[in-house]
Amino acid sequence: MAAIRGEVSWFCCGTAWGPCGTAGGGACGTCKSGNYQHAWPNTSDACWAITHPDTCGLSMSRRGCGFRHYTTNLCNGARVGTTIADCGPQTDLFCGERTCCGSACGSNRIIDLTPAAFSAIGSLSVGLRPCSVDTV
Repeated sequence: MAAIRGEVSWFCCGTAWGPCGTAGGGACGTCKSGNYQHAWPNTSDACWAITHPDTCGLSMSRRGCGFRHYTTNLCNGARVGTTIADCGPQTDLFCGERTCCGSACGSNRIIDLTPAAFSAIGSLSVGLRPCSVDTV
């Protein structure tokens, strides 16, 4: 998979952790806010039917539960490895959304990290960062 550039956000799942209350276990049933995990828009046909990244002009590989991606925050170069535990973000709701820090920009939400994973690359209070996602 070639690196995909876009936006990274964060979401809550599983048992209470940090700013999150208790939430469901995600599409894979294993999601926990305190683990290094993420949601991916193309985990299944059902997920794709909800997230529609193609509406934003994105082609994203089908990856199932447990697959590992690496997300790099383009603002500070910090990188984290996480595994798929849910379906999301709903990319089509954010087509054209753009987040920048200096000259580093990303458009369209392509990955949601758990709070623990997002905290490893940036501040939860920021919420969105331009990013690059790859598999190596």
